[in-house]
Amino acid sequence: MISGHFQGRFLSILSKIVRPKNILEIGTYTGYSAICLAEGLSQDGRLYTIEVNEELCAIQQKYFIKSGFENHIQPYIGDALDLIPNMDVVFDLIFIDAEKKNYDAYFEACIKKTRPGSVILSDNVLWSGKVVEQVDSTDKTTQALLRYNQKLQSDPRVETVLLPIRDGLTLSRVL
Repeated sequence: MISGHFQGRFLSILSKIVRPKNILEIGTYTGYSAICLAEGLSQDGRLYTIEVNEELCAIQQKYFIKSGFENHIQPYIGDALDLIPNMDVVFDLIFIDAEKKNYDAYFEACIKKTRPGSVILSDNVLWSGKVVEQVDSTDKTTQALLRYNQKLQSDPRVETVLLPIRDGLTLSRVL
């Protein structure tokens, strides 16, 4: 449930390359990936992170303060699909790492908040290799990820590459 060190360093370097003014993260957990992404924020940049589990707020805040990025990170608690439409922000970098069955809905909500050149990252798209195996008809999560991966591959609004980092990470550039 937490990005590993290698993935964290990848998120950091990509963020430093993009130098985003605004980042959106869907799925905060302990805040590790948020901190890694915040390392590349422009000086006046802001990271908006959404977590559905309110019990994690204290842990996140503790690490945001320790990182020194607490003034650049705006945490939200709630359903991303309810919150994103009300955000009046254009995002340069988006990291999707929450409920896998909602990836397509998150993507659709997010792409409306981007500009050409924005980057959308989607985590866990290999789903422990399940996406390349025979899928059980009751495995709704794997089915949803398969549809999502196929969508990203053919969606004319983005160009996408799947990176075999950890459990699979897609990098999509908005056209």
